[in-house]
Amino acid sequence: MTGTNAAGPVTTSPCAGVAAGTFLSGPGPVVDFGPGAVARIPGHLAGLGVQRVLVVTDAGLRAAGVVDAVVAPVGAAGLAVETYDAVTGNPSVALVEEGAGHARALGVDVVLALGGGSSLDAAKGIALLAPTPGARADGTGTAPGAGLPVVAVPTTAGTGAETNGFGVLEDPESRQKVYCGDVSVVPRVAVLDPELTYGLPARPTAATGVDALVHGLESLASRGRDPVSEAFAAEAVRRAWAWLPAAVADAGETQHRGEHADGGARPDGTGARARAEMLVAAHLAGQALTRSGLGLVHGLAHALSLHTGAVHGVALAAVLPEVVGWSLDAEPAGWGRAAEAAGLPSAAALPDALGGLLEQVGTRVSLADLGAGPAQHEALARTALADPVTRNAPRHPSSVAEVTDLLAHC
Repeated sequence: MTGTNAAGPVTTSPCAGVAAGTFLSGPGPVVDFGPGAVARIPGHLAGLGVQRVLVVTDAGLRAAGVVDAVVAPVGAAGLAVETYDAVTGNPSVALVEEGAGHARALGVDVVLALGGGSSLDAAKGIALLAPTPGARADGTGTAPGAGLPVVAVPTTAGTGAETNGFGVLEDPESRQKVYCGDVSVVPRVAVLDPELTYGLPARPTAATGVDALVHGLESLASRGRDPVSEAFAAEAVRRAWAWLPAAVADAGETQHRGEHADGGARPDGTGARARAEMLVAAHLAGQALTRSGLGLVHGLAHALSLHTGAVHGVALAAVLPEVVGWSLDAEPAGWGRAAEAAGLPSAAALPDALGGLLEQVGTRVSLADLGAGPAQHEALARTALADPVTRNAPRHPSSVAEVTDLLAHC
């Protein structure tokens, strides 16, 4: 759904506000949250009346035994299970098309998405394309019909990809992000089991947690926000701000204990709660962004990932305080709500406080640290301006030069 204002086009989700003072909020997945929730996956699949399951995941989770732990109860329940574990970070349109062909050949009737945001995004694309030969992930080819049902099982507390029916994919040839999805592949069930996040080391815990935090922050200032998205986003920011440092600290301590003890170490009471709180924060932030859209922080982070291969959460961190500071005057109310959720006295305190939080969790980096020096800034700016998420930014850049000036401070 699109609209216009003096600063340019505004892109919103189908559930965002359609006129001043009005909004439409659509349904999301059934949420099954709690330690041990993966044991209930067979019951959820049975409720969908399916027989043949394709698990979409990555090779690392399979090697770590996570896939077997999740899949074993499904097989024991009498369902046929196949696994596609080719997903990599920042999945490409080609990978999704390959996976869809695999699903089609196997005749599966449900997709079980297991992993971080990359696996969940790829799974939704695969589920959408699989029933329609000739459909393409970039929107060319045959128009896809309704996709296969999806059950999503996130193993990181970050993207909130289990909340919506679109995936963010890379098109390496055009160096653009592609948004592939449909309401038919909104996950029917989101299984949020914090125990699946216990083994995540400190660095990816921090990077994925920053993603969740930024989803909440940008949703509160987005042009597409509505009262429902604001409620989800504010609670996501409150939880992430309070619990991300604890989750990262515990991840480091747990890894240390595991390296110096027999057997694997698990979080203590505080660490277990921090993991659970972050999983909820990520889900709430996903619910928010599905309704509100995001903004320039994500537009620039997508560009960084495309041009440098930077990890998404770290790319967000590289520009977050500077972009927020640059746009404060354009949306004082939205950033004020974000500051309030973070426990800060005013919106003006956000940029410095964000820098401090990123420093605390080990993700405070510059563009130069990510290999994006001044010579790359114009290309980054052009890519970010072409990204649909940028259109929701409270302050929309007027030119490539304006963005490159901003990047000079990152």
